[in-house]
Amino acid sequence: MSEAIKGLEPALVWKYFAAISRIPRGSKNEKAVAAYVMGVANEFGLEAKQDKFMNVVVRVPATPGREQVPSVCLQGHLDMVPEKNKDKVHDFTKDPIELVRSGNMLMANGTTLGADNGIAVATNLAIMEDRTIEHGPLELLFTVDEETGLTGANNLKAGFLTSKTMINLDSEEEGSVFVGCSGGRNTIARWKLASEKAPKGTVALQVIVKGLKGGHSGLEIDKGRGNSIKIINRVLIALESAGARLSSVEGGNKSNAIPREAEALVFVPKKDQKKAMKIVAQWNDTLKAELSSVEPDLSVTCAAVEVKKGTVMKKALQSSLLRAVSALPHGVLKMSADIPGLVETSTNVAIIRTEKKAVELITSQRSSVTSEITEALQTMASILSLAGAAVTHTEGYPGWKPNLSSAILGVAKRSYKNLYGTEPHVKAIHAGLECGIIGEKYPGMDMISYGPTLEGVHSPDEKIHIDTVGKFWKFTLEILKNVR
Repeated sequence: MSEAIKGLEPALVWKYFAAISRIPRGSKNEKAVAAYVMGVANEFGLEAKQDKFMNVVVRVPATPGREQVPSVCLQGHLDMVPEKNKDKVHDFTKDPIELVRSGNMLMANGTTLGADNGIAVATNLAIMEDRTIEHGPLELLFTVDEETGLTGANNLKAGFLTSKTMINLDSEEEGSVFVGCSGGRNTIARWKLASEKAPKGTVALQVIVKGLKGGHSGLEIDKGRGNSIKIINRVLIALESAGARLSSVEGGNKSNAIPREAEALVFVPKKDQKKAMKIVAQWNDTLKAELSSVEPDLSVTCAAVEVKKGTVMKKALQSSLLRAVSALPHGVLKMSADIPGLVETSTNVAIIRTEKKAVELITSQRSSVTSEITEALQTMASILSLAGAAVTHTEGYPGWKPNLSSAILGVAKRSYKNLYGTEPHVKAIHAGLECGIIGEKYPGMDMISYGPTLEGVHSPDEKIHIDTVGKFWKFTLEILKNVR
């Protein structure tokens, strides 16, 4: 047993959470964890099947006397976002997640924790083992590749599920029940890489932005956190006054995460090296002052590096690229007029990378209103195409329209009040949940989503509030007991 989870309750949930934390399960690498789920189902004599995309469904028979109760599906996704701090040595294809406990928080050592959505996986595994739970027929659905493509949910087939009610266990705020979510699409820009030899008499400087919090590009988009790509772009434009020529720029890793780190290689005339380094130092002070309350660990640094046979982007490409990134909006575009505090539409400048033949920029747009996603896509495409980029969009995923008359919502509200004396908050979420897709695949599916409290998902700062896991578990069991 991991020391980090020793003595924690509910013991079965934490046992399985520790077990799957030892299994590499980054998006598109779920084969081993899917096999583990199948193995646990077989161990307890439960019917389990897997489709060709590696989605797994396990059927748990009703407890005696509850056979006539309508079947309920409990759903979560097997994959996690594999993010780490730049200085952390960790191979997500083979290394286990190192669990660390600090007071009421469980986190990982320098990597994402995977509580998103490992807590759902562990909960369903615990339900397989715990024969004391009172419930009707259950289907436990484990989908794959939620974080990067929603591949599993998108490829569910008719008949894989029979339930007409689903509880998604992929929300991150204990005491809240979610009944709607945003849809989203990505906008991708590519510039053909036009380069030339670095000018004679220049020195190479590496500019690095690090120390940002990052986080989920939906859930944390309204927190005012720094975006490393936007930040380094401001610095690079300022360095042009010192004759800087851009060689490469890299930042961000995931389209659904606010980028935390970025770096660029520039060449400046030797005579202007001190000027360039002074510019970076001044921007470090300026940016730290701008973001001091939300990004206390931000740093912008510059150092000379040795580069053999250096190349730089041609001036026209450099100008187009830097000014396009400068023009792009990042953050909240519109708040909901109907649900106080809900972000309705947003955009995230997510990834930039310099490849052998191109520079690629990936942005993501979210909204609970389909027409507003379209407008945001048009805005991004207009800016990027005017800057000479070839622009494409991903297919994206649908939103989930709230149903405040939902039968399972009524059960959830009564169950929470039975346990804790107050009704849960009923909300929509500015993030993509599989509910939108599953609702399209299985028309009429009655759905809610909830979970324990998580912070910093999609970043190495991810943590779960230990005390909320017990409340989440009891809430789930109370709902299952009260379904009629």
